[in-house]
Amino acid sequence: MRPRIVIVGAGFAGFHAAKTLCRVARGRAEIVLVNPTDYFLYVPLLPEVAGGILEPRRITVSLADTLPEVRLVLGEVDGFDLEDRQVRYETPVGMHRELGYDRLILAAGSVNKLLPIPGVAEHAHGFRGIPEAIFLRDHLTQQIELADATDDQTERDSLCTFVVVGAGYTGTEVAAQCVLYTELLRKRRPRLRNQRVRWMLLDIAERVLPELDLRLSRTADKVLRERGVEVRTGLSVAEAQPDGVRLTDGTFVATQSLIWCVGVRPDPVVEGLGLKTERGRLVVDEYLNVPGHPDVFAAGDAAAVPDLARPGELTPMTAQHAERQGRRVAHNVAATFGTGERKPYKHKDLGFVVDLGGLQAAANPLQIPLAGLPAKAVTRGYHLLSMPGNRMRTATEWLLDAVLGPQTTHLGVIPADDVPLETAGPERTRPHR
Repeated sequence: MRPRIVIVGAGFAGFHAAKTLCRVARGRAEIVLVNPTDYFLYVPLLPEVAGGILEPRRITVSLADTLPEVRLVLGEVDGFDLEDRQVRYETPVGMHRELGYDRLILAAGSVNKLLPIPGVAEHAHGFRGIPEAIFLRDHLTQQIELADATDDQTERDSLCTFVVVGAGYTGTEVAAQCVLYTELLRKRRPRLRNQRVRWMLLDIAERVLPELDLRLSRTADKVLRERGVEVRTGLSVAEAQPDGVRLTDGTFVATQSLIWCVGVRPDPVVEGLGLKTERGRLVVDEYLNVPGHPDVFAAGDAAAVPDLARPGELTPMTAQHAERQGRRVAHNVAATFGTGERKPYKHKDLGFVVDLGGLQAAANPLQIPLAGLPAKAVTRGYHLLSMPGNRMRTATEWLLDAVLGPQTTHLGVIPADDVPLETAGPERTRPHR
């Protein structure tokens, strides 16, 4: 009987672990992938969905098409029995089932990071999955449409004010992309000709993109400010209310749009293992193996992987690391069955890219700082090479957007209540029952 390798999660780590195992195992092992959806989501391009540039399916890649040798099990994992080697999960129709394994790879990824700030869970919306991106795109469109329909200037100002909290990758790109989208919406409405559309980007850090090179940070900051975005560093939200937010400096901002991009936290399923964690991430050694459990491995945002390039620190929770760890953990799992040899996870920083919408971007490939069109070309080239599918469709849609501009219809398919901030599964809507 073939050994069964169960992979929990089809994000960057899980997807590339499954893909690599298919190539290495060559049919000698049964590979099972447990995931709530039937697609891999290319998260870095989510802001372009919210900004009206790309349609949602362009950044999703069918697991059945790209991983034909992998058995896909649709469900959300809600527990483990490490002694009996069982994974418990709930199917999309609410049935509870168990799945046995010989090797387990936990690659559950991450969810929205919550902070104990009054009102945020009730009034803010995160940005981690397709439903949230579609909701935000519709929400931005509707806010401008409602502003166009009212003659009350105070109400109009509130409708045209958008607050993004968190100036990391996601928050910076969301603000940069979406300010262009709302400006396009405003220009198409004569009644809003003199209306100011206000965007604020807040972060308690001293600068935008605090985790990146200072030169990338300066480029992004300059582009945002030139577009009219109020970049407020050393500042955050103290309280969220139905009609606005109170900032930590005491200022009240009237708004109906609070976009939460503070960061991510490991999927709560990690806690269910009952094993040692660090900052909520499952502790593993340099081989991505859980100490004391030779049959359990972890990679990606859910794993506390030691950074051998920076002794004493953990690898950051980025897609770049998750993808590389997925490939490495696949080889190390295969080594436990006698195929190849295990090796520690080591990485070399190849640089980062930040898409700022329009013709702007910031990038430092091989530590060479770029801005403007050269950075834009590198950024889009990087994304096309990194996507495991839909490259032609995505490139075509970029071309159409450059020629025709984005479509601005409000579909209204996902109500606000279906995408709460406080959820362990941002990849799926949570309708009321």
